[in-house]
Amino acid sequence: MTYILGGWQSDFAENWARSGTELADGFARALAAGLEATQLDASEIEVGHVGNFVADLFAGQGLLGGFFAQVHPDLDGLPTSRHEAACASGSVAIMAAMADIEAGRYDLACVMGLELMRNVPGRTAAEHLGAAAWAGHEYGDATYVWPRAFSDLTEEYDRRYGIDHRHLGRIAEINFANARRNPNAQTRAWQFGADSFGPNDEANPVVEGRIRKSDCGQVTDGASVIFLASPRRAADYAAKRGLSLNQLSRISGWGHRSAPISYASKVAASRGGGYVFPQVHRAAEEARARAGIALDAVSAFEVHDCFTTTEYMAIEHLGLTPPGEAWKAIEAGTIEIGSRHPINPSGGLIGCGHPVGATGIRMALDGHKQVTGSAGDYQVDGATALQTLNIGGSTTTTVSLIIQQG
Repeated sequence: MTYILGGWQSDFAENWARSGTELADGFARALAAGLEATQLDASEIEVGHVGNFVADLFAGQGLLGGFFAQVHPDLDGLPTSRHEAACASGSVAIMAAMADIEAGRYDLACVMGLELMRNVPGRTAAEHLGAAAWAGHEYGDATYVWPRAFSDLTEEYDRRYGIDHRHLGRIAEINFANARRNPNAQTRAWQFGADSFGPNDEANPVVEGRIRKSDCGQVTDGASVIFLASPRRAADYAAKRGLSLNQLSRISGWGHRSAPISYASKVAASRGGGYVFPQVHRAAEEARARAGIALDAVSAFEVHDCFTTTEYMAIEHLGLTPPGEAWKAIEAGTIEIGSRHPINPSGGLIGCGHPVGATGIRMALDGHKQVTGSAGDYQVDGATALQTLNIGGSTTTTVSLIIQQG
């Protein structure tokens, strides 16, 4: 079992390039703010893990574990590593830190996720992010690789079950509305009109195929950090601060599955079955099984909505509806805050933002906030368990975590 002592998230609305913030600056700020938020000293950290996808392409920078010692002298000598799994990089970094702790190697880990992505033109950014597709084998004719890939997923759903874009528009509308409650959300001040979520080519233009502007998660700069601890270390941390373990959170279950890198291979393999991406469903089910909880015991979900179609898929693959029936949960309002299964109270990737390497860590931090009652205006009343669903590429890597009260 691994405990979350707390952490910190940057303001995802900040454009790092415009403010002159380099990767090392963002790393230093997040580390300092995370230490302050948890009342930890840097010297207490025993191991460091970094989640990052494309610093090599956007910033020409690799070896990000070296930033720990670079930005804080007390961390010179700290064992560190960087983890890459496209949009699931942050969750894979968490999994590595959990393994360190559960193996007894270390008792306190710092897990940092960050990305600098708004320092290049949009088309260049799209090319860089396309590295998570099968290079040279798919989407070579696409202007924007991932909108095209998830347009193909929309088409696949239409072939198998039928799909109505009004339901996808409602997902976007909910997530943008949730983001207005979140003081760190990239889109919290964005304004929308009556046609912003429908088939209006001026208010909501087509990006690729069946994906429109409002269907897309945001290219984002940002960082998020959490501190993970063994039960012994968490108990000591709580006792010294006059807390109980129930005032912390713990990662009680996890699911981690991978599939072929090719989108077409995954979809071809699942034809004739219920779930378009069976490994996503498998990871979500295994996380709850390891935690020993049923679906109805999950208070809220933070899921990967890089596009509205991704969340549409996630609704079913989490088990909230049978395959082909996600629209029922949308129409019933089941996924809204205040209802039975709220999804993305933070605003998700669409509303909160998506600094790729930080996203899985941000999801876990939001899980910690929810179950410790510290999520502020986007708090889900009475939350005791949150499930994350973090996806890399076209569901090539999927990680799901269950975060519960300590």
